[in-house]
Amino acid sequence: MFAPLSFLFLVWGAMLRRASPAAVQLGFFAFATLMGLSLSWIFISFTAYSITQTFLVTAIAFAGLSLWGYTTKKDISGWGSFLIMGVIGLIVVMIINIFLQSPAMMYAISMIGILIFAGLTAWETQTIKNEYIAHAAHGDQAWLEKSAINGAMGLYISFINMFQFLLMFMGQQE
Repeated sequence: MFAPLSFLFLVWGAMLRRASPAAVQLGFFAFATLMGLSLSWIFISFTAYSITQTFLVTAIAFAGLSLWGYTTKKDISGWGSFLIMGVIGLIVVMIINIFLQSPAMMYAISMIGILIFAGLTAWETQTIKNEYIAHAAHGDQAWLEKSAINGAMGLYISFINMFQFLLMFMGQQE
């Protein structure tokens, strides 16, 4: 269950700095595999219809948010640090709720989690676009490839988390 989080904290940053673009891409695939394995519990806990419905809602919302982040003229670069602090706060509250088992707190966690990862989706998309524009002229192809994979990782994490929070919010348990 904690393997994807451990991978991010212990492996991902070092891979980005030291590994080749092909190795970083392989690391992304390894992370996606770990994440898939850690998410397998949802098929036991939720109905197939609920999972499908939530996935479609997440995909539509993700596409819209990403498109907005890509096309907006508004500079949302300042959102990043605020949203990351929100993620840290959300993790702390989730740990506290493990002991409290409060349904009201779980509802609030789900709603706030959806909003945080919606914002991160738009922010990450705009960041990827701006980094590409800024560094494409320099011709550092290895850096651009690693940056693209890192951006894909950020968007993947936002999608998965938004899906999980939406599933907690609107999913029907078996």
